[in-house]
Amino acid sequence: MYTITYNFEQKGCSPITLENIEEGQSLLEVALKNDIELHHNCGGVCACSTCHLYVDQGDVLLEDLSDREEDFIDRAVNPRINSRLGCQCILKEGTGTIVVTLPDQTQFLGE
Repeated sequence: MYTITYNFEQKGCSPITLENIEEGQSLLEVALKNDIELHHNCGGVCACSTCHLYVDQGDVLLEDLSDREEDFIDRAVNPRINSRLGCQCILKEGTGTIVVTLPDQTQFLGE
């Protein structure tokens, strides 16, 4: 079981901490199930970069970065060394704490 904290760059959004999160889910799935807005234009199949986020803590608890994911991260807005795609951050078997920061979601069309 995992504890995941979602921090937000968007002004006016307070951090959200979720406990007892089961393995095998992506950080995108966990966010959506808990009413946390994280864009995913491609439907979460690693075909865009809108679910881009920053993994601040617990990256070893997530599936490794693939070449395909890395290609799409290069297209994301403001990529950093700790950038990942939420749809590809699958929780490995185990337990631990993960802390992520979601970029400002108002940068996408329709906001």
